[in-house]
Amino acid sequence: MSQENQGNKPKLNIELSEEVAPGVYSNLAMVTHSQTEFILDFIQVMPGTPKAKVRSRVVLSPQHAKRVMKMLVDNISKFEGQHGRIEMTTQSEPSFPVNFGGPTGEA
Repeated sequence: MSQENQGNKPKLNIELSEEVAPGVYSNLAMVTHSQTEFILDFIQVMPGTPKAKVRSRVVLSPQHAKRVMKMLVDNISKFEGQHGRIEMTTQSEPSFPVNFGGPTGEA
């Protein structure tokens, strides 16, 4: 390895397709896990509607789930440093039990 490359991380080119770029809106997330993976379901709940749709599902290894958690903690801290504390309201939390029979997680 040359001195020019020592200490430099290889670059990763990430492509964001037009179909994925707009993202999906989610106002509820559910997390379940097994011994080998974490499953994050991002759900859109419409007020006054008894049904909700999973808009996106992401399956992660336990190691990657922990990396995502650390990134979120870091970014929330930075956001709050710039914009002030994010207040948690009970209105955004579901008033009904949500369990699909798997291991329970926290949203």
